[in-house]
Amino acid sequence: MFKSLIAASALTLAVASLTPALADDDKPSRSISLSGHGEVRLAPDLAIVTVGVMSSAATAREALDGNTKSMATIMAALKDAQIEMRDIQTSNFMVNPRYDYSQNNAQPPKVVAYDVSNNVTVTVRKLESLGVVLDQVVSSGSNQINGVMFQVSKPEAATDEARKLAVADARRKADIYAAASGVTLGQIMSLSEGGGYQPPVPVFKSMRAESVSADVPISQGEQAIAVDVNITWEIK
Repeated sequence: MFKSLIAASALTLAVASLTPALADDDKPSRSISLSGHGEVRLAPDLAIVTVGVMSSAATAREALDGNTKSMATIMAALKDAQIEMRDIQTSNFMVNPRYDYSQNNAQPPKVVAYDVSNNVTVTVRKLESLGVVLDQVVSSGSNQINGVMFQVSKPEAATDEARKLAVADARRKADIYAAASGVTLGQIMSLSEGGGYQPPVPVFKSMRAESVSADVPISQGEQAIAVDVNITWEIK
């Protein structure tokens, strides 16, 4: 019995001696978290434009036939402009009745015509030919051009450079705060990325046939590829 009491007392002392160490390990580590921004600007090398035809007729059949004929001419013009079929994709096709609501309220609206719209999204990989392509599709019957957006076809290298700049920016800020606070930065505890290749920027929203001349002015500008990072450092 006496030996059992001695063993129990020894175990209690051992547990008590471990408790402060465990408490020290459970202390939350001090840290500092900052964000960094990196951006690389470069000239885009391709453009995306949506072109198409809106046709109207008394019947849906007539409107569709007229629209199909016009679209066939436009597709031929795109082929003549050396646009590959893989760079032409149908993006919208609609057949809608047009109603006359001027009748007496007691009468239902009357269908007066049908509108057919067919649009294709075209990727132009030779930017120097973009103005010519726009002129050709309008001359071929297109009465709808919705936006021109520029892109960088291979943004990976620029994105990686933006990542480096973002990390350097976050580290620069962290060094300033650490020096001002009289602490030393330790190892990185966490790092997360936001942002990335920014969506294409439209040059203009819409263009009708009457606003297009034989010499369509196009300015490609620059594309911004940006990355944001959030980094947490341990404070020593």
